Amino acid sequence: MNEPILERDPSDPKKKEINPLLKLALELGPLMVFFFANARGAWLVESYPVLGNFGGPIFLATGLFMIATAVALAVSWLLTRTLPIMPLVSGVVVFVFGALTLYLQDDIFIKMKPTIVNSLFGLTLLGGLWFGKSLLGYVFDSAFSLDAEGWRKLTFRWGLFFLFLALVNEIVWRSFSTDAWVAFKVWGIMPITLVFTFSQMPLIMRHSLDERVKR
Repeated sequence: MNEPILERDPSDPKKKEINPLLKLALELGPLMVFFFANARGAWLVESYPVLGNFGGPIFLATGLFMIATAVALAVSWLLTRTLPIMPLVSGVVVFVFGALTLYLQDDIFIKMKPTIVNSLFGLTLLGGLWFGKSLLGYVFDSAFSLDAEGWRKLTFRWGLFFLFLALVNEIVWRSFSTDAWVAFKVWGIMPITLVFTFSQMPLIMRHSLDERVKR
């Protein structure tokens, strides 16, 4: 029987796990590359003139972001022989909108990427609940073990949160400069996400099946 390409269901005992810190590095690494390349684009082009073919800093950052995303997905594949669903969805949008950004030399496409990705995640999570599926387990299964009601509630809250992030991205990129948008994308979204995540701990503790969390 052929092995699945996409990651297994969280309850599948055959699912291979990645070290949480490595998983975090694979998810945040491409974003940090994007920020660094945008902030130090001129220095990078001066040091490596071939990079100037991408265009200005935001276009260089976009190109390197696409490469870093591909590398992160490749490492995930090598370690588990499967592809994580949410990073894969995000990666597909990065490749499509990144390619449009570079081809047309118009940064509007890469700026719209977080809106598209977060909207997709939010609608997917809420849509999954409509069909009785708590899809958030694919993201947090290695961190938490919750009962069915806990996963439903947490999935609903994250679905709404992703839609909120999509709205915030639209407001920021349409209202501020490209550099301000990049800075907010890296240094604003993460703190907001961490605050939201920690705010869900009471719900997680109430519905946890893991005695270590309850204590």
